[in-house]
This record gives sequence, structure tokens and C-alpha cells, in this order.
Amino acid sequence: MLTSIQSGIKITQDELLGKFEVTSHPDFIQIDSKYTSKTNIYLRREAYSAFEQMHEAAAQEGIDLNIVSATRSFSHQKRIWEGKWKRTQYMGWSDFEKAQDIMTYSSMPGTSRHHWGTDLDFVSLNNDYFESGKGLITYTWLVENGPEFGFSQTYTSKNTGRTGYEEEKWHWSYLPLSHLYLQSYLELMSTEDIKGFSGHRVADSLRVIPNYVNGIDSELLKH
Repeated sequence: MLTSIQSGIKITQDELLGKFEVTSHPDFIQIDSKYTSKTNIYLRREAYSAFEQMHEAAAQEGIDLNIVSATRSFSHQKRIWEGKWKRTQYMGWSDFEKAQDIMTYSSMPGTSRHHWGTDLDFVSLNNDYFESGKGLITYTWLVENGPEFGFSQTYTSKNTGRTGYEEEKWHWSYLPLSHLYLQSYLELMSTEDIKGFSGHRVADSLRVIPNYVNGIDSELLKH
């Protein structure tokens, strides 16, 4: 199994692809129910500690950073992908067209940052929620304070020329770790490693690694 060493951390291909058992991995911890309505979801310990500090700071201002998604395995991401792949709306579409449309927001299995245990989705998976009321208050707080705790919005507006997924105001990444995993992904992985699900053969023509895995806010790439 190929591995990469980043800042003294050993990162394996299986970890990058989400092909490991999170419940028994020593670097992961189960998220307490007070932070999420989900059951049995996990995060890397360092990211979790930083999140707890951020959650406490937000709570002092009346903001609840409820986690709606954290670490996802390859099989979990595959279930999401295959469910969308079978939608009747895609009847008659080519594999390329289907995959490109699904990847408006959803990652191909093996390419999601959620495999790494460094990224979180907060409160709502809908950009509109964060544009008014409590959602806007929450989003504004995250933009202003998240970086203090190591968290930044991964998929920002595409007006800057960013490639890949559309903006996701709910998706925040713990950069002290995630930038190491991104560098390892770019070092170790090729589209030949992205397989085992419907439509995987178009990963190369869609330039999934440079345009999607690496399609994050340009300022984050300088980290």
C-alpha cells in the first residue's frame, strides 16, 4: 500500500479513499450527541478538539454549530453516488453528463474530503439557508471566526475562477490536517485509483483530481 509522509504524519492510500474502518482507527473519535443529531459519526481527534473549542465560542454568542455530516467511508459515499446515478431524470444521458451533473455538489467515491475525517457539514445542506435569518448569522460568524480555530470554507463562490463543485456554505475544513491530506492525495493518487462504482471510467475525462479534489478556494492552497 502506498503511503505519504506529511509533517511527520503517515497517510495511506486507503485513508485517502475512505477504505478503512473508522470505528477502530486510533486517530478517530466518535462525535458526542450534543453536537449532532446523527448517530455513530466520527472525526479525527485533532479536528474534533478544535471543533469543540469553536463550538463553545459560537455557543457563547447563541450559535449552534450542529454537525450534519462528518467522516464518510468509501461505501457511504458510494451509496450516495449510486442513489443519484439511478435517478430517472438521467435516462438517456451519457455517463459523462450524468457524472458531471451529480458532481455539482456530490463527490465521486474515493475523491471526497469527507473520507479524510477533516471536514464537516454544518446545520443545513442548502445555501439558501445561510443567506438570511439564523443561517446568515451562523455563516457570518463562521467566516469571521472559523479560521481562528483552523476551519475554513472549502468550496467558496466560483466567481474567482475556482473549478469543481458549486459553492457550499455548509462545508468547512480543518486546514492544519486537511491540507496535508490534499497534498498526499495529489502525490499518491491517479484516476486509475478511482473505481468501483457506476461511471468511474469518466473520472479521467472529467479531470476529477485537478478540477474537483484540488478545486478549492485558491487562498486555501497557499496554506
